[in-house]
Amino acid sequence: MAAYSTMDFGDVINHIFGHFINPQKRIFFGYFCLSFFIGFIWLFVLKKQSVRTSLAIIFSRNVWMGRSAKVDYTIFILNRILTLFISPLLITQLAIATAVYFWLHGVSWLQVGAFAQWPKPVIIALYTIIIFVIDDFSKFLVHMMMHKLPFLWSIHQTHHSAETLTPITVYRVHPLEGILYALRGSVAQGTTLALVFFLFGSSVSLASVLGINVIVFVFHIAGSNLRHSHIRIRYWRWLETLLISPAQHQLHHSIAFEHYNKNFGVALAIWDWLFGSLIYSQADDAVLEFGLLEKGVKSNHSAWILYCKPFLHLYECACSLLMMSKYQIVKFLRYVLKILSVNL
Repeated sequence: MAAYSTMDFGDVINHIFGHFINPQKRIFFGYFCLSFFIGFIWLFVLKKQSVRTSLAIIFSRNVWMGRSAKVDYTIFILNRILTLFISPLLITQLAIATAVYFWLHGVSWLQVGAFAQWPKPVIIALYTIIIFVIDDFSKFLVHMMMHKLPFLWSIHQTHHSAETLTPITVYRVHPLEGILYALRGSVAQGTTLALVFFLFGSSVSLASVLGINVIVFVFHIAGSNLRHSHIRIRYWRWLETLLISPAQHQLHHSIAFEHYNKNFGVALAIWDWLFGSLIYSQADDAVLEFGLLEKGVKSNHSAWILYCKPFLHLYECACSLLMMSKYQIVKFLRYVLKILSVNL
């Protein structure tokens, strides 16, 4: 914390807006430009729109300067400021990796460096793929739990309150959700790192571009920012069984009943296929509405309400749990286990 107390104004501004110049972040300026270009090609070449119409759709003022988008920007800035104080308190990937690495030495049926003699290119390729797959699956699993468990949904509602989607909507999350996902990343990546180093030795390294996993880099340059956008890009049906298209994620945000609890995946769609939550994209003329429904009525929220309301929901959930009988607690735990094991 002492390090943050010495920050000057320039350091704070860099911390808040540094993601736009950091190629390790999804909203890096270069990825933005590529996403705009992909969106333009989709509209101009494939959808036969004029240049003027294509640009008008991409840079629609109603989307980028609408009330929902302004809440996106506000929450983004608030969350970046909060991370100045929260981040130093969270357990790190290195701490998890170190603890797991030394724990593995006590597992009798595992041998340190068991596969250290494998060719280095093979080890690098395996590590790059394994850590991407495990990280993506952990995101899917946490995301699904956010929708299935009421006390987590009360937090995740902040993200789904967006009535229009912009690339900044990915940062429209409650601070508690940000903490949960940060811990998820530390556990998933730290555990994988420790296991791979234990089995393959110190020759392990990541196939990377600009300091990030090459698979994640491809995901970003292929238009990851279009997932939260009004450009409904679809893939072939067979590809949407493997990868989540922007249109599929937009269905995930839809308030329509048939889209409820569908397409939890981030990059890979195979998790939704395995868990029975996959839905394919629809025709471009299908009308989608985003936001939250409360008692059948569209709810409008300010950034302040979106920050405070989840704490009220969590308090109500905690009170309900404390008032449960032993029978009800067992029933609740069975419900949680049923969700975790669905379709497995």
